[in-house]
Amino acid sequence: MELVVISDPGTVANEAQIINRLFDAGLRRFHLRKPDWDIGRCTELLAQVNQSHHHAIASHQHHQLAKTFGMKYLHYTEKGRTKADKLKLSSQAHNDYTLSTSIHQLSDLSSLTVFDYVFYSPVFDSISKPGYHGTLPGGFCLDKNIPGPKVIALGGINESNLHQVNDMNFDGAAVLGAIWNHPQQAVSNFVKIKKATELFNS
Repeated sequence: MELVVISDPGTVANEAQIINRLFDAGLRRFHLRKPDWDIGRCTELLAQVNQSHHHAIASHQHHQLAKTFGMKYLHYTEKGRTKADKLKLSSQAHNDYTLSTSIHQLSDLSSLTVFDYVFYSPVFDSISKPGYHGTLPGGFCLDKNIPGPKVIALGGINESNLHQVNDMNFDGAAVLGAIWNHPQQAVSNFVKIKKATELFNS
């Protein structure tokens, strides 16, 4: 099971230091999602993250930062994906970038083969967005026969429900609220979640 950490969309005290510590604790993929930040604020944050971690960071906004910082991952929001030039997406995928996007309908999967993986949400009731409820029916299991990218579960995921994510046949889990709702516990919570995912990979 793959494990992805998504940034808090707002401002977190000592965020770069926490990101560095998450990578030092074994984080392999970090999504920088700051929809309301301009490129200057994103640049300032990335400049404080150790250079050795930049290749493992996915940029949601300001994709031009990928070249500046040597980032290898680009994420397209659902809205951004629908507006994106398909030739540009293919070119990026063939030029050493790993592409991801977000979906809310699994029926979209078969048309997204240029992407390596997608975030599907909401799987459970959101931790970071009160009132944002999971929509999957009881007993849901992802059909792996559907052609398309890997599907990473997003929404309300923490250490306690990872076994459900595994049972639902998702390829991985993305966590946000479980990490950032209590930034002082971000690293220790990440370590617990990472250990839980490793049980499914053994």
